[in-house]
Amino acid sequence: MKRLLRSLGGEAVWPPPVWLMRQAGRYLPEYRAVRAGVPDFVALCTTPELAAEVTLQPIRRYGFDAAILFSDILMLPWALGHGLEFQQGEGPVLPKLRDEAAVAALDPARVAERVQPIMETVRRVRAGLVAEGFDDTTLIGFAGAPFTVACYMIEGGGSKDFATVRGMAYAQPALFRRLMDTLTDATIDYLTAQVIAGAEALMLFDSWAGVLSASMFREHVIASATRIVAALRARHPKIRLIGFPRLAGVLVGEYAATGVDGVGIDTGSDIGMAAAMLPARVAVQGNLDPLAVVAGGAAMTAEAAGILAAVRGRPFIFNLGHGIVPETPPEHVAALLEIVRAG
Repeated sequence: MKRLLRSLGGEAVWPPPVWLMRQAGRYLPEYRAVRAGVPDFVALCTTPELAAEVTLQPIRRYGFDAAILFSDILMLPWALGHGLEFQQGEGPVLPKLRDEAAVAALDPARVAERVQPIMETVRRVRAGLVAEGFDDTTLIGFAGAPFTVACYMIEGGGSKDFATVRGMAYAQPALFRRLMDTLTDATIDYLTAQVIAGAEALMLFDSWAGVLSASMFREHVIASATRIVAALRARHPKIRLIGFPRLAGVLVGEYAATGVDGVGIDTGSDIGMAAAMLPARVAVQGNLDPLAVVAGGAAMTAEAAGILAAVRGRPFIFNLGHGIVPETPPEHVAALLEIVRAG
């Protein structure tokens, strides 16, 4: 069995499997060469030959234990018919979803057709891994968790605190729940399609889970993740799932009750303390600061060694606590892999 899947199955594999969030992207010159010819990011995500190529690039360069589908968490609202564009220097821009009419306009019936290019990317990557000799590399599919996706849809893009989102959850609970239910159902179908296309594990990114109060976290993060995991398990009993409730803090232990096989820990958390809150069967994933990789050298070595020491003897997947940043020197990533693989 592949090393990453063994870890997600509850085995303390050592040295641990390793991959990095956003490992396919702007820090790699080969990615920048592809991106230069496709100025529209949505077009890149929906052109299978290009999306498959950039998914495979970091595997060829580093031999990571997992390839994660190159796409974006906001491709699901795009597939639902919500507007989406990526503006240079500004990030994603979406129509602000603020009323019943906007929620009613979301069309789950169109998702299956619109995401077909993404499913073709999954098929191409799975075949490419075999053809290029990466037999022990796990293909990870993913989606944004409903709450985080709702954050971008309601705010119309990024935000420091997602105050409008939180305000809607309190002041318009019925409307907010309707949106969450729509996104949860669509996420289940979207992830199911990825499994059918060839994904061997799935990751649920809840990047803004930590902006919620504890009660709201339980209602909108834990409850939706539990539904998603249960539905996927019913359809595909052997699929492995990783949840990333970023900034969850002391609630990370409760999140494990969703039924995930692994929990991603963010940079700001002590990974040893987080591990102690998780059941022994659940793999811990994380949590090196991406800026430590930018710095490299002794700082990166010390941080990585501390993480490895804190989780030795339990199921673990080495990763970052957030996505790799564009200014990361590729040679620092190679040096990091040497540290991890030395155990």
